[in-house]
Amino acid sequence: MSDLPKEAIPWLHEVGRVVGRYLYVPAFRFRVHHMDRVPPAGPVVVVANHSSMIEPQVLFGLLPRRAVFLVKEEMFKGIAGPLLRWIGQVAIRRGVPDRKPLLAAVGVLRGGGLIGVFPEGTRGSGDVVNAEQGAAWLVRSSGALVQPIAVRGTRRPEGSGRRFRPVVDVLVGKPFEISVGPGRAGLEAGTEQIRSALADLVGELDRMRDLR
Repeated sequence: MSDLPKEAIPWLHEVGRVVGRYLYVPAFRFRVHHMDRVPPAGPVVVVANHSSMIEPQVLFGLLPRRAVFLVKEEMFKGIAGPLLRWIGQVAIRRGVPDRKPLLAAVGVLRGGGLIGVFPEGTRGSGDVVNAEQGAAWLVRSSGALVQPIAVRGTRRPEGSGRRFRPVVDVLVGKPFEISVGPGRAGLEAGTEQIRSALADLVGELDRMRDLR
């Protein structure tokens, strides 16, 4: 068992983390809150909101341990495909049952690793109004903790002009355990519990930003 998929090259994964950590520093000012809440070891499913292409790369670099994200299959076209696999990311098809990558992710979790999931499935407002069931399935299959993370500031508000180094806030919630019951009903209930916790954290971050 390993905390990275079989195709990953560990040293290249570490290089990718450094790139992700500093790639957007010239464009944004980052404020990171409570990153120490991420468990240093053991199986964890990180769930985060998603409003731009930037969040996956930023979180990949900021997380204090190795992270394997479920990435939409379209991102694996051309030269990007091998590179994403070498740094340990897993391709998943959106909107269809896709057990192979989920099983690969379970293998990483059973090896004590961390899997990153964007439950909304596609980019949107980032408010987490809807969620897909992959995160709950992973938790049910591995017994992993759920680690919610909220990100705001990567998406330019509609109607606004060019921004100079806008502030991006990353708020890490407290990890929690859930018991996902059997069958479709269990997945639906678990998914709603995860969605609700992440949506609440996004709301908390919005209130923090309003007060500044």
